[in-house]
Amino acid sequence: MAESTYPMLAVETALAIVLEQAAPLAPMRTALAAAHRHILAEAVHAAKPLPPFPASVKDGYAVVASDGPGVYPVIGEVTAGRIADFAVQPGTVAYITTGAPLPTGADAVVMVEETEELSTATQHNEDATSVGQRQVRIQARVSAGADVRPIGYDVAVGQEVLPAGAYLGAAEIGLLATIGAAEVSVYPAPRVAILSTGDELVEADAPLNPGQIHDSNRPTLAAAVEALGGVVVDLGIAGDAPAAIESAVERGLTEADILLTSGGVSMGNLDLLKPLLDRTGFVHFGRLRMKPGKPCTFATVERNGRRKLIFALPGNPVSSLVTFYLLGAPALRKLAGWPNPRLTRVQVCLSQPLRLDPYRPEYHRATVRWEMSLHEGRGALLADSTGNQASSRLLSMRSANALLELPQGEGVLEAGATVTALLIGDVV
Repeated sequence: MAESTYPMLAVETALAIVLEQAAPLAPMRTALAAAHRHILAEAVHAAKPLPPFPASVKDGYAVVASDGPGVYPVIGEVTAGRIADFAVQPGTVAYITTGAPLPTGADAVVMVEETEELSTATQHNEDATSVGQRQVRIQARVSAGADVRPIGYDVAVGQEVLPAGAYLGAAEIGLLATIGAAEVSVYPAPRVAILSTGDELVEADAPLNPGQIHDSNRPTLAAAVEALGGVVVDLGIAGDAPAAIESAVERGLTEADILLTSGGVSMGNLDLLKPLLDRTGFVHFGRLRMKPGKPCTFATVERNGRRKLIFALPGNPVSSLVTFYLLGAPALRKLAGWPNPRLTRVQVCLSQPLRLDPYRPEYHRATVRWEMSLHEGRGALLADSTGNQASSRLLSMRSANALLELPQGEGVLEAGATVTALLIGDVV
């Protein structure tokens, strides 16, 4: 019986090798509009204070706080985006809107709910002509600084608003816009080439001839890569012809940072990937102590002064996707600059008994959900198996948001047992 020459590694050992070989891509400067979902390569500091002027927190009246309650003439109004061309003197007030700069002389704001606008009073000027004077009753006593954001209250000059390594989500993009950071340094999205091998494979829109099946691995892996922020390079289906596989692999190494192949990594006569990778680069491992995904292979190749990562994934759909999540996803994140690229590991309770595998640790597909206990008044993460775990059954990945780390062993883990789980999706 043919035996593999590759030692069988634990998944954690294999992941350590992958992350050691993966290095963040060279940072690039990009416009803020294109920075969403990237990792910040350099810390960002505020060049100006925010707000850059004392600003009203509410709609109301700018006052001299020591004046206290009473009836006062309204000498003007100031709205957001406008600087008052007058000063508030003791005994006078000015109408002000939320976010507007506090006029000179005022030191507090009384919100409009604490005031009463009075009818216009009539006064006479030196020419004996009548003019209208708006008045308001201030009903609340406030302290200096009330409902006023002082200069730099939100962000001080020179303050670090985002550290290097920050993920740029919606709030982070808004913060950068707020301080006027129109361009930032980020890690680029890794380019990931995806190749399927096997003469039996055809595209999803092609009719099936006898012995053929539709290729599911490429679309599945492409969707997983895009969900992680990677850019997909589709290499198509290479069949089992050595020349076609070698040509597609070379294209992937030229155009991408990571190459994902599926199929052709077992011990059969048409399993051509491992010999090719041995000739092309350096194979770091070729077998994993896990179920599913034992034949997963990882290699590196130097091209044009850059290290390219190759994951030769098993051909079975579930094995392909599970090994991508365990090894390829952390590698993609490492290249994209994530400070911690590993999958999140949590503790979960089993909702039903699960049988252990006596030969290998198993990564069991499950749906993890948060459930509150009305009796105990506290919640826990509960894991529901997705059913039949055959490596060819892609239905076992449907709705799965976690891989349960079941240890190698005999017997059954009973319902209620606690195990660790690696999250591959959102917990609902």
